[in-house]
Amino acid sequence: MQNSSIDPRYPIGKFQPKPYSEEQKKIWLNDIKYLPSLLENTILNLDEAQLNTPYREGGWTVKQVVHHVADSHINAYCRFKLGLTEPSPVTIRPYDEKAWAELNDVKNIPVNVSITLLHSLHIRLHEMIRDLTQDQFNRILFHPERKTEMTIWDLLGMYSWHGLHHVSHISTLRENMEWDY
Repeated sequence: MQNSSIDPRYPIGKFQPKPYSEEQKKIWLNDIKYLPSLLENTILNLDEAQLNTPYREGGWTVKQVVHHVADSHINAYCRFKLGLTEPSPVTIRPYDEKAWAELNDVKNIPVNVSITLLHSLHIRLHEMIRDLTQDQFNRILFHPERKTEMTIWDLLGMYSWHGLHHVSHISTLRENMEWDY
């Protein structure tokens, strides 16, 4: 039974930035490394009707969520690359995630394509960022939509949270609908 005090939009809460530490770095890097397998296991044995079920009223379907994670993390990969190679502060490019979720690739391509993409992408992403120094994590990015500066460290935390946030959307739906694994 769903806990009514939990906001279904944020089942693990909103992202909370944390100060740099080696311990936190290990946790967030593991979240990045293992997200594709975690997401894949979360959708294991779902049929087409289940994949087309919204995770909450007015929310995206499971299929849209899976494709969104891939879309978002492709953008993350580019943001990390630019943040590490361009003069700081780097202005990151926002995108209309809601519009992306309505495109034909999301509607027509099976979720396993995005899962496969995430496996490859996260191998590259993890390798790129695992040995960054604290100075590299302190490089500045500017988000023009939010009109805020953030560091590469903040970006790592945000995408660690982002993956777990969407996995939780799907696992909470499975729990509420009593869908077996």
